[in-house]
Amino acid sequence: MAVCRSLIAGHPNEKKRQVKQIVAYETKKPLAIAPRSHKVGSMTDTAFNDLSSLGSYLKTRRSSRPRNMTAPGPSDAELRDFVATAIRTPDHGKLSPWRVVQVDLDQRAALAQGFIEAYRADKPDAGRLEIEGLEKIAHEAPALLVVLFSPISSTKIPVWEQELSTGAFCMNILHAIHEKGFVGGWITGWPAYSDRVRDMFGGASEKIAGFLYAGTAREPLEERGRPDLDRIFGKWDPAGH
Repeated sequence: MAVCRSLIAGHPNEKKRQVKQIVAYETKKPLAIAPRSHKVGSMTDTAFNDLSSLGSYLKTRRSSRPRNMTAPGPSDAELRDFVATAIRTPDHGKLSPWRVVQVDLDQRAALAQGFIEAYRADKPDAGRLEIEGLEKIAHEAPALLVVLFSPISSTKIPVWEQELSTGAFCMNILHAIHEKGFVGGWITGWPAYSDRVRDMFGGASEKIAGFLYAGTAREPLEERGRPDLDRIFGKWDPAGH
């Protein structure tokens, strides 16, 4: 996920940060992406998204930026198959608290207009770069799926567990995209937290979990920083946690 955040948008600086993302959109250095045969960075002996085995893939999995995706993209049948694969996501209570909406290429202008109208409603003094950034986000990559978190309230299963399932569902769609040899990216940003944008796809009880883009790599992929394993993994100490 290129901009990975909790499905619960509670950070006080979230909207300010999202506006900065849009304004800075044109000035950021593009992140390169590559087919799985490309060797880059510190991974000199292994390709990104290496499909030679499940273990190799999981150890080399790499998302891409939608702006670096080009045609060809997956077909309608392949997009449907990606979602069918993701249905096997862990789902306590068999609630399927997620939903997917496909946005076709010939609908991207309408999507951009919806983004812009929603943004201007929240920020009437929006600048040119902000508007251009939204237009670009709407037109990126050959394929786009909007994933909605659709919680089920009439159940004893906590909403938090339903949110976790939705995140896993998005991740499994990415895995399915990569398994077919395409590149994928999971994006949130300002549109994912806008109620007006949400209303373009769903109802008041739902949230946008992310925009999942898919296509063909335009440029070689570069590695990104990963956490130190010893910092995030350890053995339980009953005396001191």
